[in-house]
Order: sequence, then C-alpha cells, then structure tokens
Amino acid sequence: MASTSNVGASSAATVNEAPPSASASAARVRVPPKNSAGNKTDPAWEYATSIDIKTRKVKCKLCDWEFTGNAFRIKHHLAGTNSNVRPCPNCPPEIRKKFLVITDGLQEKLLKKLHVDINIEGDADVEVGDGDAAGAKGKRKSQGKLARKDMYKRGLTQAKQSTINGAYKKETREDACKDIALFFYNNAIPFNVARSDEYLKMFDNVTKHGIGFKPPSYHEIRVKYLDHYYGEISKVVVGYRADWEKYGCTIMTDGWTDRKRRTILNFLVHSPKGTVFLKSIDASDITKTADKVFKMIDDVVEEVGEENVVQVITDNAANYKAAGELLMQKRSNLYWTPCAAHCIDLMLEDFEKKIPLHKETIPKGKKITTYIYGRTSLICMLHRFTKNVDLIRPSLTRFATSYLTLGCLNDHRDELISMFKSNEWKTSKLAKSKDGIIVQKIVLNKMFWKNVLTCLRGAFPLIKVLRMVDSEEKAAMGYLYEEMDLAKENIKSSFNGVARSYTPLWNIIDQRWDKQLHRPLHAAGLYLNPKIRYAPGFVDDDEVTDDMYDCLLRLVDDPEKRAKVDYQLEDFKARKSNFGNEFATFALGNKTLTQWWESYGNKHKELQWFALRVLSLTCSSSGCERNWSAFERVHTKKMNRLKQITMNKVVFVMVNSKLGKTKIKRKSANYEIEEINSEDEGEEWIENVEDEKDEGDDTSLDVGQDASIGDVLGDDLELPPIDEEDDDDVVEENEDEDGDLDDYQDVGLEDILNV
Repeated sequence: MASTSNVGASSAATVNEAPPSASASAARVRVPPKNSAGNKTDPAWEYATSIDIKTRKVKCKLCDWEFTGNAFRIKHHLAGTNSNVRPCPNCPPEIRKKFLVITDGLQEKLLKKLHVDINIEGDADVEVGDGDAAGAKGKRKSQGKLARKDMYKRGLTQAKQSTINGAYKKETREDACKDIALFFYNNAIPFNVARSDEYLKMFDNVTKHGIGFKPPSYHEIRVKYLDHYYGEISKVVVGYRADWEKYGCTIMTDGWTDRKRRTILNFLVHSPKGTVFLKSIDASDITKTADKVFKMIDDVVEEVGEENVVQVITDNAANYKAAGELLMQKRSNLYWTPCAAHCIDLMLEDFEKKIPLHKETIPKGKKITTYIYGRTSLICMLHRFTKNVDLIRPSLTRFATSYLTLGCLNDHRDELISMFKSNEWKTSKLAKSKDGIIVQKIVLNKMFWKNVLTCLRGAFPLIKVLRMVDSEEKAAMGYLYEEMDLAKENIKSSFNGVARSYTPLWNIIDQRWDKQLHRPLHAAGLYLNPKIRYAPGFVDDDEVTDDMYDCLLRLVDDPEKRAKVDYQLEDFKARKSNFGNEFATFALGNKTLTQWWESYGNKHKELQWFALRVLSLTCSSSGCERNWSAFERVHTKKMNRLKQITMNKVVFVMVNSKLGKTKIKRKSANYEIEEINSEDEGEEWIENVEDEKDEGDDTSLDVGQDASIGDVLGDDLELPPIDEEDDDDVVEENEDEDGDLDDYQDVGLEDILNV
C-alpha cells in the first residue's frame, strides 16, 4: 500500500507543481479530473479528492488514505461496510450514518435485481432521514431477516450474478433437480454428499461445458479417471517421504470386520506433514497368531523404511501386544505402543463396570434415551421441549459416548423434567405403560441427577485427554504423560480431595497406565517439551529421566551421537544459548513443539534431531478409525463388486483425498459439564423399534401405582441383535472382468513409488 501511495503522491506532485517553462507549461496544463468534486454533485466528493486521473487514485480528506476507485467506493469507505474497501477510521458518526443509509439503498436495489429476497434488518442506531439517497425508503429497523452485515457478503451478489439466468429458467432447473434427487434415491447415495466441495465443483464444470455434455462412462470412471487420480495422489504421497526421513513417522493400524466376517486391516503413516493411507489387507487368516501379525507389520515397516519408523501403534489385544514385542526384538530402533485412545476407553469401560455408582447410573441414562428414541411421538415431544436438540452425544470411542451422553442428559435436565411433568405426557397412553412409569421415575428422581454429576466428575478429565490424543491439531506425544497426571489431579479436585471418592478411579487409571499404556516415548516427550519444562514449578522426576535415557539408547545407535545428545541436554535444561532467548520464550505460546525445536535447536543438531523424532509422534491410531466408513463403503457395497487391486485404488484415492483436505479446526473446549451439548445420535443409546408398536404389550399401570425399577430396569436398555444381511447383499468376489487376478491382493507403497 505504501508503494502505491507513493506513486499516487508522485503523480499528484507532477500535476500540481508549477511549470518551469512555457513549452513545458503547455504540455502540463492542469485539467480538473472528470470525477473531481468540482465537476460532480455526488455527495461522496465532499469528503474525497481525485489525485490521479490515469490510475483513478483518490484520497479521503478525513483520514488521508489513498486508494483506487470512484464515488461508489468512497461511499463504502465512509459508511464502513467493509465491502471491497476498508472503513474510514476518522469518519464522524453522523457522516457514517448518512452514507450507510445511501449504501444500504444501493445494495437493496442490486439485491432486488438479482432476485434475492430482502427483508433488511436495520441496526437500532440507524434511521432513514428525509432527503436521503435513492432507494433508502422507510425504516428498516424491524423488517428483518437479512442482517446488514450479510447484505454486503461477496458471495451473495456474485453467486446470484453468475446464475441470474436461473430466474428465467426455473422450470428447467426444477426438472434437473428432480433427476438429480432421483439419482440419489435410486442409488442409495447419502444426502450429505450434496454438501461436498466435489459435488458443487462438478456442476460448475458441467455448466461451463454447456449443452451436449456427455457424462463419463462406467469404464472411464472405473479405469481411466481412477488411474489418473491414483497417479496424482501417489505423487503427493511420495512427497511425504522426505518428512518421514526428517522427523521419523508412526505406522498406525486398526482392523474391522466386514459383512462376510473378514478381518480388514488398514495401515496409515503419520508424520508432522499429515497422515496418509498406505493400504488395507485382508487379515482373516493372519490375526489369529502373534507370529503372523508380526510378519505382516514387519513387512509394512520394511516397505516404509526401518530408518524412518520410530513407532508402530496397534490396539492392545494380546496377539498384537505379543507381535509388538517380537517387532521390537527384531527392529532395535523403534517402539511398539498401544493406541492411547483405546487404552483410555478401557479406563472408561472399567469405570462403568467396576464402580457401582457408574454401573447403576449409566443403564438408567440408557433407559431414558432408548425409551424416548424408540417412539416417534416421544421424539417429537422431546424436540418441542429441547428446541430440536437431541440427547445423544457420540464420540470416537464407545464408553466416551456413554459419559458424553450423560453430560447431554444433564444439560437438558430441566427440559426432561418439564416434559415428564407436562400435561402432554400425563395425557398420553405411554404415561400409563410400565416402561413409561419407570422412565418418568428416573427423570423425576433427584438422586439420579446427583449421581449423573458424580459420574461426570470422574470421567470428564479422562475424556479431555481422549480428545487431546484424538486431535490432529498437534502431536500428542509431548503432552500425554503430563495430561494423564493432570487428569488424576482434576478428578481428585472435583471430589474435594475425599479419598474414598477418587481412589477407586485412580486405581483403575494407574492399573491401565502402568500395565498397558505407558512407554518410555511418553516420558521422553514430557522431558523434551519446553512448554512444560520451562513452566514455573517444574521439577524433574526420576522415572521420567530414566525413561528418557532408555528412549535415547533405543533411538540413537551411534555412541558418539548419543553422547552429544546427552551433553546438549544440559544446555536445554538450563535454557542456555538459543533455548533461553527472547524469541524462544515468546514462541512457547504460539508455536508447536516441532516448530519450536526447528527454530531454536539449530545450535544443538544432535539433540534437535532426537527431540523432533520424539515430539512429532502421535499417540493414537484414531486416524484409522475415523476412516472406517470410507473403507467399509468400498469393501462391502454390492454395487462396487471390485477386484482387490481396483478396490485398493478406490480406497487409496478416497481416503488420501479426504486426509489431504484442510481440516476444520475443532472448537476448543474446557470439557465442563455445562458445555457438553450435541445434536448427533449414538447407536447404543437408541433403541430401534417401530413407533409405539409394543404399547399394547406393556402392562398398563395407573399413574399412581408403584413399580419396582429394579425388576424391569434392564428390559430394553441394549440394542436388539442386528439381523445378518442376506448373502446377496455382500461383496461378490472374483466378479471383475480380469478373472485371473487373485482376490485381496494389496497395493502398497512400492506400487506408489513406481508410478
């Protein structure tokens, strides 16, 4: 902006300076610009002046800002609409109001021409005075649905301008939309596909082509364009290898069972640059023994490169644990670690099964949700009281869902109590049914709600850790050890330090942490985390130090390099050299751990290398779990009937294109009870029964009749078994034209690197 302003100032000086000679004077006669205030009656020119005709440079008299434009932009500059020009900081309120009325009127006219429904909601401090500019008629203060802040959105006018023909082709659009909708219905395509970027982009490109567009054929989709995207995404994946070599990487694996009861294992590779899908394997005959699991994982390590792999994460099943130990015996420079999300979920499971209060309260919460969601009339009644907010709060893991849904019940405690006290409930047939009376008693029982809060006080600190390890916003290795300690302290604090309340929870956490989850990598992450080490009150822990040196011995083979790392650790602990300078201290608050070490560890190369390999690691294989639906759609849909080599290409393109998209940053939360809210649904907490079909089977009781909750509490808490699918609905093998291909071949990194 400064350079542009200087050009404008230079031009202005050229126009205004006195001519040195007659000939020069003739060539430089000052002619008032066409749009100058002297030639125009537009009120905008009272507050601005033209300083250059050729560049259309103007200058605001109030703030001296120079910009390119005309009276239209000057009006928006003075009105402060932020519409393609910044607001004038020195504009008095009365002038701003005057021009805001003018710009509002002009924008209304434009929106009407573009067939935008306008019901402008004015601000309380803006009124339309007599004699104001054209188009600004009447008061807008209370007319509104479209707020003023939304009037000037760029997309509002641009989208309408680009599709203005739509106003004259409504019938044609209606026919096209009907065909598109029918395509969704007949092919069982999820409706949320219509929200994807690719869906909108597809129609943009079709309209650019115009009449006569021929959609891609079955063969083009299955072969030509699949190979195109497979090749393009493979090139991107190859670019991740440099990150694997620099920081090291984590191999993540997780499995699921398809409708043919085959065990499908998915392998992903995580590094600071992001997560990439490697391949999926039919492991039905592999996962039975530790030796076979070890061989399969070892082959993947070889494929990625042993020198690049720092960690392999699997779930905590006995065969995977044994395979992990075999892997560490063969590969002396990497660790096998269990999935942190899985281990924390097991802690929550132990809470639910081993703590009597939790064991009693959670089924009662499920009783409420399964009863309500099994009856359409109750769902409608619930939505009237909760303003269309549902009670189910799903999470990445099963048992976190239980506690988050308890939190959601607690959030809507008052609405539920009001619902079960309402005349609408009392006059319904359900209010006299056996289960209806039981649920009503649960909801109106003060002790139940007190117990819900007690359960949440114990579980929410762990759920906070679960969310942290699940997040892709930062690598969790530098934080897990400390966060687990903080979770225990928060549980203790939430029970006011009463030992008999928090000790059973602590015992469960310690047992899982000590015997399953904790690894030297977690301690090394804490030791090398400057945000924790440099915090006031930090004290070294002997166990953490021992584990850090164990990690150093395993990850660094060269004794000389190991000694340098050990020596350089003294500078890090004492905040010497770059570690303690002003920039490094300030950056603790706004840089990730890997960014911090890259910036300020450059004078300690060996220590920097070691720290980056530890702190860039993830703690969870949840990246695999998040993509289960993508894997399953390709593996199990009859319509795809793909050979494994084609299927792997589809999954590879689908998952990596999704992983490569910019993630929407998850809203940070304090995970306090009053802040847990959701509009989603968790399967375990909903009973799939037809609308009130079993009302006649309920034993009818008078409203005042007493019923023993303990006798019937477990009747309909769990989901009924899901019927097996017909054989016709599962994937048919060997049905591609290339009949000689072996079923369930895998496409791996070697194939990618050879593209």
